[in-house]
Amino acid sequence: MHVSLTAELEARVKAKVESGLYNNASEVIREALRFMDTHDEWIREIKLAKLREQLQVGADQIKRGESQVIHSETELDALFTKIKG
Repeated sequence: MHVSLTAELEARVKAKVESGLYNNASEVIREALRFMDTHDEWIREIKLAKLREQLQVGADQIKRGESQVIHSETELDALFTKIKG
């Protein structure tokens, strides 16, 4: 596999190798990809937690009787029109 980097990114990779923390550019790239995977998982967990919070708000509203049953597409359209204001 061949990867093209901008001059700035190439300089950053070289600087990491020159720091002694990595033996070569491949190690730098592998570490960056592992970090990216960890970051993506962290973002997914944050989004999932937010969704769970929002679902709990809805469930609590239903328990308090603050819900509305929609029986048709027409009723749903009317509700959306009302929400849009």
